[in-house]
Amino acid sequence: MSKALLLSISLLSFTYTPTYAEFMDSVQLNEIEIKSYRSMNGTGHITDYKDQIIYSGKKTEVLLIDSLEGNKAINNTRQIIGRIPGLNIIETESSGFTANGIAFRGLNPYQSIETNTRQNNYNISADIFGYNEAYYLPPMEAVKSITFVRGASSLAFGPQIGGMINYELKDSEDKPIRFSTAQTFGSFGLINTFNSLGGKYKKFKYYGFIQYRRMEGWRNNSDQKQLSGFVSVKYEPNSKWQIGLEYTALRNKIHMPGGLTDAMFSDNPKQSPTERNWLTSPWNILALKIRYSINTNTSISLTSSYLFSQRNLIWKNEDDWPNLPDVIDSATLQYLPRELEREYFKSTTHELRVLHNYTLSGTQQTFAGGIRFAYSNLVRQEGAEGTTGTNFDLAQLSDWEANLRFKTLNVALFAENTFRIKHFSITPGIRYEFLSNSVNGYSGNDDYPVTSADPFVTANNEKSKRNIVLAGLGMQYDIANTTNFYANFSQSYKPVTYSNLTPFGSTAKVDPNLKDANAYNIDFGYRGTFRNILNFDAGFFFLYYNNRIGTVDSGRLRTNTGSSRHLGVESYVELNILDGLIKSGKYGKLSIYNSFGYTDARYVKGEFKGNSVEYAPKFINRVGFNYGIKGFGFNLQYSYNSSSFGDADNTQFSNEALVGIIPAYGAIDMSASYKWRMLQFKLGINNVANKNYFTLRTDEYPGPGIIPSIGRMFYGGISATF
Repeated sequence: MSKALLLSISLLSFTYTPTYAEFMDSVQLNEIEIKSYRSMNGTGHITDYKDQIIYSGKKTEVLLIDSLEGNKAINNTRQIIGRIPGLNIIETESSGFTANGIAFRGLNPYQSIETNTRQNNYNISADIFGYNEAYYLPPMEAVKSITFVRGASSLAFGPQIGGMINYELKDSEDKPIRFSTAQTFGSFGLINTFNSLGGKYKKFKYYGFIQYRRMEGWRNNSDQKQLSGFVSVKYEPNSKWQIGLEYTALRNKIHMPGGLTDAMFSDNPKQSPTERNWLTSPWNILALKIRYSINTNTSISLTSSYLFSQRNLIWKNEDDWPNLPDVIDSATLQYLPRELEREYFKSTTHELRVLHNYTLSGTQQTFAGGIRFAYSNLVRQEGAEGTTGTNFDLAQLSDWEANLRFKTLNVALFAENTFRIKHFSITPGIRYEFLSNSVNGYSGNDDYPVTSADPFVTANNEKSKRNIVLAGLGMQYDIANTTNFYANFSQSYKPVTYSNLTPFGSTAKVDPNLKDANAYNIDFGYRGTFRNILNFDAGFFFLYYNNRIGTVDSGRLRTNTGSSRHLGVESYVELNILDGLIKSGKYGKLSIYNSFGYTDARYVKGEFKGNSVEYAPKFINRVGFNYGIKGFGFNLQYSYNSSSFGDADNTQFSNEALVGIIPAYGAIDMSASYKWRMLQFKLGINNVANKNYFTLRTDEYPGPGIIPSIGRMFYGGISATF
């Protein structure tokens, strides 16, 4: 294979996957790195290895964001990453929370707690063990690509059962200066402005963006403001070294409209039972990234990040259910005092990785390994009396009911090796985790389990330790230049976290004897491309989840609900009709795609044996088509989720609406853009049919109760690059 052709593949992301032998030729070119392939504005998968991480034999997907039409101003997850098969989405970003939650294969999508969420390959959740919730996600206008790795990520990234998602931000350009701006306006008072600046000066590269967004909101009392920013500086003294420093910031103020009962939702999903609930989550992440290429076969990297952030909540006292109005006390002529809760997160993570290619029996093999050190110090304060007003106000008018400090120390080592024999490769791997936890402080809430039979939280000023070993095995067989079979087995682990053990408000209770969960994933699939016509990835999965944590007793009690098995099919198929099946590009480019997920998730052990797993719809299907000609692009997509249950009891209905059926729904999204010289115009409609639906019932914030999804929304805007 010629070097010129390899260069075109790398730079143009042409729809071609090199064979192993051809790829090995390419790595001899230091300035070329084949990162992934894309096909017909669809999905791709990562090559055998990238950035000191082995991906061979693993279920991976990549989305290139600039190739997708969608409402990026509000991070419309359904449009932007909905093409990933089986992706279940909890829609809360426009309804009182900062980020939509996601999950795969019948796992819990709430705040992405089952998923390792990363930006530029470092963790952006509060704490990977103590509070693995994603309060910050980068604006999609700043994202270059999104990488997904299913359960097999437990070895290289951490033991999360649901896998890993990494948002890779845009980078500097090889020119002195490049400025981009995008202005978007839409329904419900949407105003979004995004501006970025990047460039290169001698051996330095820089990139940064700032985004401001405000919305009045689809529901009453759902207005929000958000300011996010990012800056990156890289220094490359020579071809071997790369040193970079990054800083990410988020500032927001979100009005939470609260949850509804089924009757309230049926009557008017836009109504709000309270106007006094507010959330802010100022987020800060500082990261240092160093990469050194020892030679063409060996490279090492160090990524160190420091997260210092908060979660601040002032809300109506939750002694009342969502169907009881927030009324003024006749004696005081004021509302009841609100409840104040504050959390402070300080987490540092250091990951050292190495990748080495070596020759064995005349064939090149690949080794990857590393070590992670992480430490977090989390302070949880709750139950103080707040003001009686309606505006955002964090004034504290009484002592804390609970004031606890949680510390977590984690040291992990992992190693994987890809052994290749002609077209076949096998990748065994192992990961060791040491986990030490401590808690101290006090709690005056009888429902708050300061004491526990589980070693994670035993008593005030107590510590616990864990030693965990996880194993995995991946296999891949290349059928042709552009297709392969893949199979993977990987173990994973989920310790009981303090977020599991700490309820919000008085509607939720927690079993003090929660036990750690563990699981294993099995994948088998076939993926690839056929010329410039067909892009596909179809696979089968099996997941066994032991001691999973869920809610029972009509959503009032969080406990170990038993063991479950999840099996199903995930498939993505995209057909390029014009300029593919029909060779002529005279009439533009037309492609159709289908992203399909089937999951049968049931309890097989415990009290709820035979019941369906909560938040596990059997069918998730998204079908759409893209059309483009000259500077014009258009996308139409239909998304469907079948019904699911809100708890392990499989409750059909409850008066409080904390649990019950999550009804099936379908939503249509439409987006178009036109590019003329340096300008691009965009226009779109989300939820075209104005479907009333919801994806979440919750026993805590932003509820309790049903959290409706947003109705029909129009948006439009203009962007320019100079």
